[in-house]
Amino acid sequence: MTEADNSEIKIEGLLRRMSMLYSWSPLTVSSYLQNLLDFHGFIRQDDMSASAFTATQAQVTAYLAHLQQRGLANSSIQRQRSALATWFHYLQNEKIRSDFPMQDVAKVMAALRLPKHMSEVDVEALLDEPDTSKTKGVRDKCMLELMYATGLRVSELAGLKVSNINRRQQTLRVIGKGNKEREVPYGEEADIWLSRWLEERTENSGYVFPSRGSHITRQTLWMCVQKYAKQAGIYPLPSPHVLRHAFATHLLNHGADLRVVQTLLGHENITTTEIYTHVSRSQLHDEVNRSHPMGKRKI
Repeated sequence: MTEADNSEIKIEGLLRRMSMLYSWSPLTVSSYLQNLLDFHGFIRQDDMSASAFTATQAQVTAYLAHLQQRGLANSSIQRQRSALATWFHYLQNEKIRSDFPMQDVAKVMAALRLPKHMSEVDVEALLDEPDTSKTKGVRDKCMLELMYATGLRVSELAGLKVSNINRRQQTLRVIGKGNKEREVPYGEEADIWLSRWLEERTENSGYVFPSRGSHITRQTLWMCVQKYAKQAGIYPLPSPHVLRHAFATHLLNHGADLRVVQTLLGHENITTTEIYTHVSRSQLHDEVNRSHPMGKRKI
């Protein structure tokens, strides 16, 4: 076994330990491993004694510069940087190394991207599209209503279990990112369609939306949203995640507290939620420019 192979095995082994500590998903572990092995391979091109365990600040900086030269998007570089920072923090905490080589490495910040927007009128049009005279239409109506009523992630809705529904309190118990649990309320309209769907569905399953012995896929939810958006004439076609954005934005537009929206969405950091305040502000500017008599004056 070569020294390089041995180092890669050590990296993977340590990542497995980190994944248990931080409750990472298999996808997150795979992504971190790919990032670290790419970094490890890069710094060894010029110095065969280098490794992801002993990398210097200069090597980290050279690697990030290399990613920029390859033309990667800032968001991709930021993910790589975040993976490295998490790695070196862990090495420092575990006394594997005493320093933090990214202390003075400038952050690569992705440009602010506002979520795609759906107006309340568009959402209502989308929710009205399923043919609820048919069982499949009732299912689709229930999925859409719950997506908009709760702001659940696609994976959270797809894997929702009947046992996680509290019909009396009208809440859903959701296991989100990092295996973190939260309670999310839903309204009367969603409850009506949830009740009807649970009565009409024929497959006996622990999942709210079953499919072939398991639950529906994220692709099924994606196709459902796009199908009814087409029928309603909503373009560009929204994804299920856009309904999550609409949930957050419309709550804030109607006066909801930012911290409450953060809790409902399951965001660990409130800065992730704050992007929706930018959406709300931009809408306010648009409304002033559209409605105020001096809003569109030419100077």
